[in-house]
Amino acid sequence: MISVEEALARCLALVAPLPPESVALAQAAGRWMCVPALATRDQPPFDASAMDGYAIQGAPLAGESFRVIGEAGAGHAFSGQIGTGQAVRIFTGAPVPEGATRVVIQEDVIRDGDRITLKCSAEDGTNIRPQGQDFRAGDSLGPRRLRPADLALLAAMNIPAVQATRRPVVALVATGDELVMPGENPRPDQIIASNGFALKAMIEAEGGVARMLPIARDDAAELQTVLDLAADADLIVTIGGASVGDHDLVGRVAGLEHSFWKLALRPGKPLMAGRLNGVPLLGLPGNPVSAIVCGHLFLLPMVRAMLGQPAPAPQPRQARLAVDLPANGPRAHYMRARLTPGEPPGITPFDRQDSALLSILGQADALLIRPVDAPPCRVGDTVPYLPL
Repeated sequence: MISVEEALARCLALVAPLPPESVALAQAAGRWMCVPALATRDQPPFDASAMDGYAIQGAPLAGESFRVIGEAGAGHAFSGQIGTGQAVRIFTGAPVPEGATRVVIQEDVIRDGDRITLKCSAEDGTNIRPQGQDFRAGDSLGPRRLRPADLALLAAMNIPAVQATRRPVVALVATGDELVMPGENPRPDQIIASNGFALKAMIEAEGGVARMLPIARDDAAELQTVLDLAADADLIVTIGGASVGDHDLVGRVAGLEHSFWKLALRPGKPLMAGRLNGVPLLGLPGNPVSAIVCGHLFLLPMVRAMLGQPAPAPQPRQARLAVDLPANGPRAHYMRARLTPGEPPGITPFDRQDSALLSILGQADALLIRPVDAPPCRVGDTVPYLPL
């Protein structure tokens, strides 16, 4: 058995970043922008008023009077120039007229016809946002997964489309005579296929496209037929059938080149990876918790790598242990656990860790990581975990 770290390295070696494509900004939410975007203009593109008030010259004192010679609004610049003793009525976001050095807020003036008088002396602030205060033409926004705030920034940079990595297509193949889809009438010896729905949601939340293919029964010819449907995918993920039983057929399918099989992990020992006729393949265990935990540890990093993310591996965080734990054995243990607020947060593993218990996984918001042969831990010890 190989370690979790070596297995992840081998999984990542099977995949590579996919090519970029142009994506309209309105459709770019959640996409991985793989080519830096360069601003085409300054923001703001002119000195802009930060307040509603009057644009004037200098730093006048209380009681000084000015003649109002025009008005400037957002999208409606004043075309003239301000001189001594003159003012322009101005609104937030409007270009500051030539010659003005500050904006006096409207609450600090008394207006009478075309004249204003200051109630108090001008403060230190000019109430002007200088041109390029936010960013300058040519400033770069680097590769990233695009959030709503990024889209607003790109729009302000006058960028209508971005170069984003093509979304990886992941084919999900559940295997086993015991499986039926939700809504069907299972026989007494059958169960509902559940793993694929979690994995599909995980893949798509990460930025990939998941295709759930028909369940492959425990028959070599039928398994091959279903796998043929996945030949055009970027990654094939099988669920179940990767162990050593008489009906575990995935590891013996024609055209499969193994990278590894079995690793020192709990839950998830019967994990396998390789290439099927040149297409990367990840064979997940059939137990629900094992499949989903391995999805977090191996499948999602592979999706991130295909998107071009520079650090695709899971990033453990630190928590403070709330209970004593015994020494761990020869397999790394990713224990379902619950976090409690704090800095760092507290973490408590569930008493029941059976890999078939989806109800426990549904209550968990973390995986507490117990390394291979880790010594006993006590309450208050700092331990690594992965958020769920």
